Amino acid sequence: MIHVRFEGRSYDFDLAELPLHAGLTDHVIKQRIAQKLDVGIDRLAPYVVDRSPTGHLIVRPEALYG
Repeated sequence: MIHVRFEGRSYDFDLAELPLHAGLTDHVIKQRIAQKLDVGIDRLAPYVVDRSPTGHLIVRPEALYG
């Protein structure tokens, strides 16, 4: 599963739907998500890709602390 938090909304996709897997680069993951969301990849530039030990992916805005 891939969970995407984009501009205040949450999306869940099956990895095979895009198709994605945890071994891909962040750029390729963002590119496929941008295509799915029908937005330019530049809109995902400030986002980070987290990989869980189970193989799930989370794409979210970068957290800024302090």
